[in-house]
Amino acid sequence: MPAAFFSLNRAWQFTYVNAHAQRMLQPVSGDLIGQVIWEAFPDAVGTPFEEHYRQAMISRQTRTFEAYYPPPLDAHYEVLAWPSPDGLAVYFLDITARRQETQRATEAAQRAAQAAARLELLAAVTDQLGGTMLAEQAVARLARLVVPALADWCVVTLVDDDLAGGRRTLRDVGWWHAREDLRPVVEAYGSARIPALRDQAFLLRALASGERITLDRDATSRIRDVLTPGPATELLEQLAPESFVVLPLRARDRTVGLLTLFNDAARGPMSAADLVTAGEVAARAGMALDNARLYRQQRLLAEELQRSLLTAPPEPDHAEVVVRYLPAVEAAAVGGDWYDAFFQADGATVLVIGDVAGHHIAAAAAMGQLRALLRGIATSHGTGPADVLTRLDNSMALLDVGVLATATIARLEQTMDERLRGVTRLRWANAGHLPPLVLAPDGTVTELANRRAELPLGVNPATPRTDSVAVLDRGTTVLLYTDGLIERRDSDLDAGITRLKDALAELADLPLQDLCDQLLHRLVDGRPDDDVALVTVRLHRQDQQHPGRHGSPGPSPISR
Repeated sequence: MPAAFFSLNRAWQFTYVNAHAQRMLQPVSGDLIGQVIWEAFPDAVGTPFEEHYRQAMISRQTRTFEAYYPPPLDAHYEVLAWPSPDGLAVYFLDITARRQETQRATEAAQRAAQAAARLELLAAVTDQLGGTMLAEQAVARLARLVVPALADWCVVTLVDDDLAGGRRTLRDVGWWHAREDLRPVVEAYGSARIPALRDQAFLLRALASGERITLDRDATSRIRDVLTPGPATELLEQLAPESFVVLPLRARDRTVGLLTLFNDAARGPMSAADLVTAGEVAARAGMALDNARLYRQQRLLAEELQRSLLTAPPEPDHAEVVVRYLPAVEAAAVGGDWYDAFFQADGATVLVIGDVAGHHIAAAAAMGQLRALLRGIATSHGTGPADVLTRLDNSMALLDVGVLATATIARLEQTMDERLRGVTRLRWANAGHLPPLVLAPDGTVTELANRRAELPLGVNPATPRTDSVAVLDRGTTVLLYTDGLIERRDSDLDAGITRLKDALAELADLPLQDLCDQLLHRLVDGRPDDDVALVTVRLHRQDQQHPGRHGSPGPSPISR
């Protein structure tokens, strides 16, 4: 018989033991016939063996179960207890090897699941942190990614760029807790912790050394010792961490932040595998934060470059000029859009709007070249807009600038007779750019369209350029703009121009500064998909003092 078998009478004495059972039970007792099972196997008392045997004897129902018997047998058994009129028949198999194999398979599956979870966490860190170039957003995402995967709660610290080496460089800017009711406590602790740090604080030591610091027990008391008494210590008592690890977030040989992971007593200290994962998270987070730092530096540099290229407009008598520039939110805060306004030698006021194809620094550099060339040509020759565009196109070909650009140049001109009549001529030429808009004193908005479309700059320097002229009354406003003001992913440029014309008509009564601000607010709401540049001019009466100025009206540059 391949299975082990024995029988018991109703007095719990062994009445039969087959050879297989005798071999399996030999380590406990010799000949079992006549012995009471509870005396021969005292370790079975109070175990599932006794419970199931007695239930089977009383209920007269078969019981099947698995149970472990301690040394010297030290084995797991699968047992069938089958009651009979004489007592109990027991069949049992040693399943220790099978259970060990099952346990090994279960442990392997758990390790695989843990490895998959770690890889999923690392992938999420890479994806989420790589999806933003803003350090504050990256930190907020990191805090929620690592809790509760690696810790019960955490605090993320940034190291600022402006100061190096002191505690003032640290800012706790991200935190999260697995328990919702403790999240406000963690937030308050993150706000109070940095000012309360003593010189020997674990966070400062990790910053100075660039090395991980781990504490497996008594974290609350140890952290309390390096905090000055006050709100931070009181909040720490509420959070009551038992263990923690501080990981510097390093990239390019510098520490850009710190990640502190805390565990409560119930969870215990971080395992070796979790520490490896946390180290990988810290490495990836450090690179993402450093990319955000470099991006922020690039934005600041680009903004300075942009400010140096896009100068303040002149102040002609009885004509107010207002300019605006708004960088695209996803770009490097600099691009190919530009505006300009300046005087020519004869006193005429020139307005320019342009857009170099492309984005980022390359487009900005090309824009700077074109802007400087255009200024030099327009101020040295004193010619009209079409001639300036022709000379600029030729210079671009001669200097091998190698870019495409659109531009509109407008020039305010006035004879003495026109001055007396209270009108001004606007002479303009357009090289593939959007049409200027004219807001009349009565609120009517019209487009200044060319008689025929002309090519952008950089296509064919031999292309003919033509001037167009419009006569404007006092109080008229002229708007030159780039496509970022009207462009939308869900509509074409014609629909965008219609939106702009409607908004311009509605805002006609506003002062020019306010009108420009409201146009930007309505059409892009501070978050343009592309760079936005605009230049506007409003003509005022010439027989009265210039709005916003003191003293008597002087000679008008546009009248010379």
